Amino acid sequence: MATRRTFLHTTALTGIATTLSPNSLWAATRPAKDRLGVALVGLGYYSTDLLAPALQKTKNCYLAGIVTGTPEKAEKWKKQYNIPDKNIYTYQNFDQIASNPDIDVVYVVLPPSMHEEYVVRAAKAGKHVWCEKPMAVTAKECQNMIDACAKNKVSLAIGYRLHHEPNTQEYVKGLRDGKIGKILMVSCSAGYYDARTTHWKQKKEMGGGVMYDMGVYVLQGARLATGEEPIAVTAQQYTARPDVYKNGLDETSMAQLIFPSGARAAVQSSYGMNMNFLNVTGSKGTLMMEPYSAYNGQKGIWSNGGKIEHPYEVPWQQTKQMDDDAEAIMNKKPMLVPGEEGLRDIKIVEAIYQAARTGREVKIG
Repeated sequence: MATRRTFLHTTALTGIATTLSPNSLWAATRPAKDRLGVALVGLGYYSTDLLAPALQKTKNCYLAGIVTGTPEKAEKWKKQYNIPDKNIYTYQNFDQIASNPDIDVVYVVLPPSMHEEYVVRAAKAGKHVWCEKPMAVTAKECQNMIDACAKNKVSLAIGYRLHHEPNTQEYVKGLRDGKIGKILMVSCSAGYYDARTTHWKQKKEMGGGVMYDMGVYVLQGARLATGEEPIAVTAQQYTARPDVYKNGLDETSMAQLIFPSGARAAVQSSYGMNMNFLNVTGSKGTLMMEPYSAYNGQKGIWSNGGKIEHPYEVPWQQTKQMDDDAEAIMNKKPMLVPGEEGLRDIKIVEAIYQAARTGREVKIG
């Protein structure tokens, strides 16, 4: 049965094996560092425009290596960030990263269909793992990732940047403190018009579809606002561009979530329209966050008084996320966003797809 949880609660990895592989033993006994070396796996937009620049600002970690299948990118990054040849890997020789003491963390920034493979391989190499959202395509894949990291005694964090940022932390604290009373209704939307036609987001076999990508933000909005896990869902999905979003791939998804307390949430995500807000209705007032999940500029208003606004520049969110996660590793503390948190969202995503396909309410265990 679903249970209440607080936003800042973290879950320790469970099911840790009693024996270690040689690579994991080395990782567990190597000397402490002042800064952790991070290797980015996949050099697309997010790595290029956000993570790499953010790693130039981090205090607890730094860009130590890259993994790419494109020689031209490897050469460009080598020159731009002064990355030594021994820290540059391809997808074919990726497993050799196990013997590289410069690299402590592998950050998987690949299409969702590839997350499980590279998280598991990184764990077997004895490296801590950060994985971009969505965590994976199925709950089974998520669990395999969690199990692999636990077995090899390495940390696993999911790249939910909003958990680390002050506007989110402030509104969650306010809601938990009862600032607007009992939570009754949540509406959350996240979307933009994506003009691309051949990106992985438009390919079902690569983990495309809006519910996996933007949909995770609105599920987080509903779960963080209520402090609960949904117990049932109904959903609708459609596409206005069937030539781009083929074979039933969702361009727009809408879902209605039911929570144990009786609270309801209506969430919307889309690649066909611009929207970004979180609206929470309580028994004593309302909270409006808009934008809600942007890279910066978040603003909030409490109907019964007060504003939420902590300004910063891009890529502050990514810098803070990686610094927090690196600090947790160095201090042997649980991740703020462990693999279990990503798994919870993917279980809901799977239920939403089932509900949309069948037209029926789906229970979430």
